[in-house]
Amino acid sequence: MDASQAFANNVANLKFEDIPDDAVRAAKISILDTLGIILAASSLATGSRELVDFVKEGGGKEESSILGFGGKVPSYMAALANGAMAHSLDYDDVHESAQVHAGVTIVPGSLAVAERVGKVDGKQFITAVVLGADFACRLSLAAAPRPRGWQPTPVFGFFGVAAAASKFLGLNAETVQNALGIAYSQAAGNAQPITDAALTKRTQAGFAAKGGIISALMAQKGITGATNSLEGEFGFYKVYWGGKYNREVLTGDLGKRFEVSNLTFKPYPSGRSTHSSIDATLAMVRENDLKPQDIESITVSKSAIAVKVVGSPIERKRRPENVVDAQFSLPYTIATAAVKRRVGLGDFTPEAIRDPAVLEMAQRVNVRLNPEFNPLDFHPGITEIMTKGGKAFSMRVDVPYGNPEKPIPQEGLLQKFAECASYAIKPLPKKNLKRVVEMIMKLEDLEDMASLVRLLS
Repeated sequence: MDASQAFANNVANLKFEDIPDDAVRAAKISILDTLGIILAASSLATGSRELVDFVKEGGGKEESSILGFGGKVPSYMAALANGAMAHSLDYDDVHESAQVHAGVTIVPGSLAVAERVGKVDGKQFITAVVLGADFACRLSLAAAPRPRGWQPTPVFGFFGVAAAASKFLGLNAETVQNALGIAYSQAAGNAQPITDAALTKRTQAGFAAKGGIISALMAQKGITGATNSLEGEFGFYKVYWGGKYNREVLTGDLGKRFEVSNLTFKPYPSGRSTHSSIDATLAMVRENDLKPQDIESITVSKSAIAVKVVGSPIERKRRPENVVDAQFSLPYTIATAAVKRRVGLGDFTPEAIRDPAVLEMAQRVNVRLNPEFNPLDFHPGITEIMTKGGKAFSMRVDVPYGNPEKPIPQEGLLQKFAECASYAIKPLPKKNLKRVVEMIMKLEDLEDMASLVRLLS
């Protein structure tokens, strides 16, 4: 039996009552976090307005809302816009081991289908989000270390959204399996946009949200997809991963253990591989009251993959050409932490990345390869600050803040949502935002998701 059948059965049969409390809580935080980021991206993210204009120009049936901007479009096109915005600030949740940003595909995709279907309650919504996130993360966790260049979030997101959408549509197991086969026919995503600082880095998440919905809708109409989409002769793992995967990791404790519980929620809006060094820099400058004029140099030692992604080419990282460059720059993020003693949304705008004080500090940030670190581990880092007075400070951080081992307290996550919402392109009344938080924290009691969407669009 192909593993897709096991997942299809799980999607068709899982009930809210089967989900443990920790997974329910994590799903609610992922929903709140993702919605807040979409609101912030509506004004802050380069390309958001242009993408929304593109989506609206296409017209179509008014089914699902574009958050922040308002207006309704076909469900899959709303998912494209909202999914791209969710991923555009690099502030979204991530499963550290799977390297999958689950919320940016699953939440926008689920919200769009819930609006299309109508009368979806909070328990149904949580169940679909948990299923979709678990599926996407399991697919990645089971795979061998990915071939260079694949971008896990969209590749696995197509399947996760197809699963979530299928749940809303009430598809039986056979039809869900077809939806997963249709998702396989689309699943793609690559890392070149990061290298080229292209806006498709974020729209790939939107493509996955859109494609997953289309997969479920086509299956509902009777269109068939490959039934051995994961383990067949030309299935996902053989074609994309050379047959190297762990089936036990893929399906073990399916329906009992849910990977949504292992999501990290980000404290800084930048590539996760910058976070351990931001943590260290903030701690040292605060604890030792180091002023920018006191600092001679900052040297960051990271793994091979981290040096490649956020540390080179060094001159471009020290003077980012655009916001995407800045999001994936150790020199820029570390310099921001040293100069401003915080790293927040306001530091990643076209104006902010031209700040002379930050750029001058970035020239003093050096990035070094540490051969002792696992070359594929983004997180470990040793940060050293040398002062002009000859003092040296050093800190190693292996697990950055926000990881389930170092979680952000709920109050901090609520503050993050409030900060994000404050940037919405159409200012939202504080009473609406307070009500949104209340609804999501008690989402299992909500009778209709439409009442939540109305407050956000």
